[in-house]
Amino acid sequence: MPSRIVTLKVNGAERELIARPSTTLLSALRETLGLMGAKRGCAQGGCGSCTVLLDGRPVVACLIPVVTVDGAAVETIEGQADGERLSDVQQAFVDGFATQCGFCTPGMIMSATALLDRNPDPTRQEVAEAICGNVCRCTGYEPIITAVLTAAERRREATAEPGRPEPATPEPATAGPATPETAGADR
Repeated sequence: MPSRIVTLKVNGAERELIARPSTTLLSALRETLGLMGAKRGCAQGGCGSCTVLLDGRPVVACLIPVVTVDGAAVETIEGQADGERLSDVQQAFVDGFATQCGFCTPGMIMSATALLDRNPDPTRQEVAEAICGNVCRCTGYEPIITAVLTAAERRREATAEPGRPEPATPEPATAGPATPETAGADR
């Protein structure tokens, strides 16, 4: 099969690239677009280090052929901060010492962001389920779960302030990163 032109909305900006049918979303992000936040870990969809948001849902980018998501919106860790200001989830990870080596952190943050976007008041169990597709070999999961719960609490406090707009109500998503079978299920 010949290469195709693929258009994606990456972190809010339209991006166009040429991709072979075998090019994964992860390879397109890292090698073509220069976005190095999503990590190549197991390359089998089991570790979650490549998790990004695809149309608001967490997916493992290493398994998704980029040509199958033409026209989709992709959010990466690079799009989470607002200039020098970290996102609420990123800041909670820093404040709670929820990182060590940092390899899993982008995927964890993207999974946590998707959870909080759809559920502003998750239980500890819901947080654990949301990050179940993300493997951390250094920190352990307690500081990560605590950081996500802290970010949720901060979001709720911020929306309770007078004059603050309510967050958008996102679509429901599955627990953990989606696989290629479920990533395009709603297309």
